[in-house]
Formats: sequence, C-alpha cells, structure tokens
Amino acid sequence: MSKKRPGGESLPSAPSTATDPSPDREVPATTPAPAPAPDPKRWWALAVIALAQLMVILDGTIVNIALPSAQRALGMSDADRQWVITAYTLAFGGLLLLGGRIADLVGRKRTFVIGLAGFAAASALGGAAAGPGMLFAARALQGAFAAVLAPSALSLLTTTFTDPKERARAFGVYGALAGGGSAVGLIVGGLLTEYLNWRWSLYVNVPIALAALLGAAAFLRDRSGRRGGHLDVPGALLGCGGLVALVYGFSEAEPRGWTSPSVLTPLMAGVILLAAFVWWQSRAASPLLPLRIVKDRVRAGSLATMGLATIGMFGVFLFLTYYLQVVLGYPPVRTGLAFVPISAGIVIGATQIAARLLPRTAPRTLMSSGMVLAAVGMVLLSSLTVHAQYVPHVLPALLLLGLGMGLTFMPVYATATVGVPAQDAGVASAVLNTVQQMGASLGTVLLNTIATGATSRYVHSHLHDPAHGGATLNEGMVHGFSVAYWCSAGVLLLAALVAGLTVRHKTPKHAGNDAPA
Repeated sequence: MSKKRPGGESLPSAPSTATDPSPDREVPATTPAPAPAPDPKRWWALAVIALAQLMVILDGTIVNIALPSAQRALGMSDADRQWVITAYTLAFGGLLLLGGRIADLVGRKRTFVIGLAGFAAASALGGAAAGPGMLFAARALQGAFAAVLAPSALSLLTTTFTDPKERARAFGVYGALAGGGSAVGLIVGGLLTEYLNWRWSLYVNVPIALAALLGAAAFLRDRSGRRGGHLDVPGALLGCGGLVALVYGFSEAEPRGWTSPSVLTPLMAGVILLAAFVWWQSRAASPLLPLRIVKDRVRAGSLATMGLATIGMFGVFLFLTYYLQVVLGYPPVRTGLAFVPISAGIVIGATQIAARLLPRTAPRTLMSSGMVLAAVGMVLLSSLTVHAQYVPHVLPALLLLGLGMGLTFMPVYATATVGVPAQDAGVASAVLNTVQQMGASLGTVLLNTIATGATSRYVHSHLHDPAHGGATLNEGMVHGFSVAYWCSAGVLLLAALVAGLTVRHKTPKHAGNDAPA
C-alpha cells in the first residue's frame, strides 16, 4: 500500500548546521519545503485509469447477454454455462488480494501495464474460442489479469491526486464507473451480439486495452515497488484452491447428485483448504488477509452481509437473460436495455437515499431494509410465467431489487471500512471486493445448479403430459428459475438478519467521511 502524503504537509529536510545569524543570509533549515506540484497530466491519467476500470467492470456483465448465443454456437450444456461467468469472478476474487500485494511490491504502473496487456490477450483468446473449455480458460485468465489490474488502478488514482478536493472528484468518476459499468456492459453486450457476433463481446476489450496502454505510457507516473516485502504464495494457493473446489463441487451436484463422491470430495477439500488458509494467515509473516481485519464483529457482519447479498443477487442476471431472450423472445439489445432499471435503482438507492439517511440512521437499519426490499423483488420474479409482460411483471421487481441493493451497498462500504488503521486500509478494501466476487461466483454456480435441477425434474414429470405439449421446455425453464428466485429471496432475508444482529446500532463515527459520496 502506498503511504498517503497530505498536499500541504511540509517535507522533511536534511539537518542543517548553519548558525550564521547574519540578516542577509537565510537559513534553509527553518524554511518549510514547498508541497510537490500537482502532476500536470493528472486528468489525462484519470482518463486512462477510468478506461481500464470500465473495461474490468464491463466484463462482469457484457458476456451475460451474449451467453445464449455462445452456448448455442459452442454446444455448451445448461449445467456448464455458468462457468463463463464463474470462471471470471472466481479468478478475479480469488487472486485480488495477491494482485494488490504484487502491485505494492513490483510497482503500480508496471502491474497496471501487465494487467492491461494480459487482459487484452485473454480477451482475444476467448473471442477465438473453438469450444467451451477454451472459453472457460480465457475467462479465467481475464479474471486473473483483472485481479492485478484493478488494485493497481485504484492505487495509481490515490497517488496521482493529492489535493483533497481533486481526489474527491477523481473518486467520484471512479465510483460512477463502478455503479454504472454493469448496466453499460449489458447494453454493449446486446449491441455487439445483435449487430456483430457474440465473440465481439470479448474482442471489444482489445482496442480498449490498447488505447489504455498508449495512455499509460504517456500519462501515468509511479514510484518503484516497495523493497523487503514478500508474497504470500501459500496463502494464495490455499485460499483460491479452496474456493475453486467449493464452486466445482456445487457445479457437479446437479448432473451427479449431492451424495456422489464427485460432489462430496471437492466440497470437503474446499472446506479443508479454506480452514488451512485461515490457519496459515494467523502464522504467515506477510499474510494476504491479516485476521485482525475480520475479527471486529461489525466489520465481519458487514462483510457477511455483502457476501450473502451478492450470492442472492447474481443469479438474476443469468436467469433473467435467458428468460427474456429464450422465453419472451427479446433480441439482445432489448434484453440489455431491460436491465437498466436495476442499475438505476442501485444508483438512486445508494446516492439519493442511503447517503442522505446514513448520517442520522443506523447502518443496520438501512442494510436490513434494503435486503428485505430486494427479497420482495425476488418473490415477484418467482411468479413470472411464459406469458408474462415486462412492464407489469418484470419492471417492478427490478426496481425493488435495485433500490434494495443500493440501500445495502452504501452503508456496507461505510461500515466495513470505518475505523481501519491506515496500514490496513488497502487490505480492508480488497477484502470487501473479494467478498463481492466470491459471492458472485458461489451464487451463480449454486443457483444455476438449483435451477437446472428443478427444470430437469419438471420436464421429466411432464414429458408425457399432453396438456403441456410443446410448451414443456419453456415452462420447465421458468419453473427452474422460479425455484432459484425463492432460494435467492431466502438468502437475502438471511442477509437482513445477519446485518440486524451484528452491525452496530449507531451510525459509525466518521461515516460521512469514509462513505462514498
């Protein structure tokens, strides 16, 4: 982590031995050194950093709209399709803490450039995929390079802008990209899939990355890496390996059954590896995750709330994409536009409601209320049929989900990062981002397993029922989604309970300063 230097702080100077009190001679030791001049290229640097961050955020959702087309083209099964999303989020979240440590040691500009180049190469590989395995591997590589790129971008932003007012503006741009990038990804994915090809949802990253690389060479500055640190490679292997084992075990549950050794073995291995990760973090000299970060009950509760929220939420993008395109027959562009209300709800809930209420409202009240609101939206989605219409049936649910998530995310960020010592601030932020990505990975694979299993049982039970005829497949798909939505609603209600029981009653001190504007 870089050490922050306030813009007006006097720089230390070498001790002076000058003792001549002559009035015509100034003594340098008594004159404060001026603050370093702002980087004249800092706003161009912001444009480069923002472009790279937008690319990372886009890839969390841009492939969703293209997924039905990619599944048909590559012959993917329903059980395996979730790996297109999960491979990215799993590698991203599992390696994020390690990526931040690498950026500290190697140098932020250097890792920023490496992350950009690797991301572009992985995107080209995915666009040229000849089969599902090649696409899954490319998405995992994208996530791995994103785990190096994202913390480098955030650190560069912090070190480039030293003036508090300018830094607030820069982080405002950065936050807007984080909030609206997902919606942009859905729309861009729809446009590229409908008017070009699903492969362009991956190829599009290549020119973006090249433009950012040219800008990085021209406008970014950074000091060299920090000496004397160490990478916690055993911790990275244990943590990421445990998460991969859990996700794989859940993904095999639908085709093989929950009691199959192919399911139980990776699930048990995942639990053992994660337990070993916690043990190692308590003993490692330079741990990826200092356990003092999560020992605080309030912070742990906030992290658990975020994890449960993303578990319950992330399946919506996958299922609703298939519902709109396959069942209702929406073209890709219209499907992408259909998701705009949920992103608008998140922005309104976070910036216009939660940000105004947090200074005088208990964080747990906002979190719990948001999760209950989102759960109601999930229940509304569970009532969809093959003949539903967007405005009366889908739109209200998306608005409730967006507002609920916005009410939850903002106080979670404020509470999970407040009171953290300066030396742990970067780690605490990385942990929160990691929890989000892991929740997305586990939520996608678990809910997809539940949905495909329910669909298979429904289709099998109605296979010879003449009353259902040709509608059986679509009805089975909608039934599977409905079961998954009910499970999501239960997870969101559990998040509301966790927030209510663990997060402090009073608004955190300095929340107004720590929370995003």
